[in-house]
Amino acid sequence: MPDLVPFEAIVHLFDDFEHTAWRLETQRGYATDRVSPNWTRFQNGEFLGYDPASPWHVSVREKTRAGKVFARVRLVDSPPTEGQRFLLASGIGNVEAGEDIRNLYRVDAERLGLPDFDFWLFDSRILARFHIDDQGVTRGVELIEEAATVLWACQARDAAWHHAIPTVEFQAQVPSAT
Repeated sequence: MPDLVPFEAIVHLFDDFEHTAWRLETQRGYATDRVSPNWTRFQNGEFLGYDPASPWHVSVREKTRAGKVFARVRLVDSPPTEGQRFLLASGIGNVEAGEDIRNLYRVDAERLGLPDFDFWLFDSRILARFHIDDQGVTRGVELIEEAATVLWACQARDAAWHHAIPTVEFQAQVPSAT
């Protein structure tokens, strides 16, 4: 088993990166989403848009205005799971804050040979691989700076990005997303 650190131990990377913070999201749902106040709002059919006071939106807005890039690709099943529909609905606020979120059907990700685990890639040099259990709970994060593994993650990022569809366009294809 690799050495895992709690997510809180890597939060500084979201402030320290110089150019790009990129994520691959592969899960069908996340435990943290299900305990979020937005989960109930989502289930009640409320719009989950941009919140200028949200700490994440503040951070993304400040960093993207400074020329940094926040981006991610989310894998989506067909039809989307409830957790994926939540992410599609809540992702609009992140996009409005300045994050570039795209979506890729899981079948296409499998065809491309993309990994089946979540990770953040910071400046194409630090890989933060998430270890998530079957209930969507993050058990820890593995930090990897070994060049060959980071290069592999960069290649996965490039393949995912090339085939992914921007959130607004993707939502138009999946009417049940909101």
